[in-house]
This record gives sequence, C-alpha cells and structure tokens, in this order.
Amino acid sequence: MFTVETYKGNNEKDYEMVIKQLLALIEDESDQIANLSNASALLNQFLADINWVGFYLAKEGELVLGPFQGLPACVRIPFGKGVCGTSASERKLMRVEDVHEFPGHIACDAASRSEIVIPLIKDDNLIGVLDIDSPSVGRFTELDETMLVKFSEALINYL
Repeated sequence: MFTVETYKGNNEKDYEMVIKQLLALIEDESDQIANLSNASALLNQFLADINWVGFYLAKEGELVLGPFQGLPACVRIPFGKGVCGTSASERKLMRVEDVHEFPGHIACDAASRSEIVIPLIKDDNLIGVLDIDSPSVGRFTELDETMLVKFSEALINYL
C-alpha cells in the first residue's frame, strides 16, 4: 500500500498505480456500494490537497449522496443545480477553478474552493457522478482530469 506522502497524484505513472490498486480492490466484488466505498477511500488516500471525495448516485431525476470521504455532505442535489447537478444533467465533466465563481454553486463545505466532477455513464445510463473538492483554487489540472476519467472508466465496469 502507498501513502499520500509517496504518491501525490501529480504524474501519470502515479495515477496508473492507483488505477491498478482500484482494480485489485474491486475486480472480485459485484456490490456497487462496496466498490464505490473502496474507490472513494483510495482516492482520499492518494490525492493531496483535497477535502472531500465521493459519489452521488442518480435516482429519479436527482443525485443522492453515496459513499464518500470527508465532512457530512448535501444529501440530495437536483439535476442542473450546482457543479454536480450540472455535470449530471449535461453528462459532461466539470472542472471548476473557483467554485465561488460558479453560478448556483452548492456549498456543502465552505472550505471548498475548486472542484472536479466526472459523470459515471454505463450503457448510456447515468449512474451518478464522482465529485472531488479542494480547499485550494485551481487544484485540479488537465492531467488530473484525464486520469480521473480513466479511473472512473475502470470503476464503471464494476458498477
């Protein structure tokens, strides 16, 4: 196992190692909640400078809080509201440099300053979103975006 001190998430090789670790944790498990729980714990351990990581699951036109690591969070987010709801309704990745500049941002944790949200889509069905927050403006890079999409794609196969 590795620690945040060893893997900062700042290069492609580190991310590839985390994706391999994810697959080792979930490849023999079919339970969605168990796999999402381990995925959020793994990202929480791996990514530096974050204050929340987890999943919201699509249910009846809204996102419902799923497995996560961090402070208590908003339980329900309507599609089209905030960064997560916008990502879900538009089915597109959202990387926000400063959430205070995002119209309609939902502040579950006032310390959050930047956010990345990746929709989880399987067989053209929205399963939910992966949401990661940071207390630093501009925390998430193009590399984070690319590799978190790869992480999500690996995870989707086991949901």
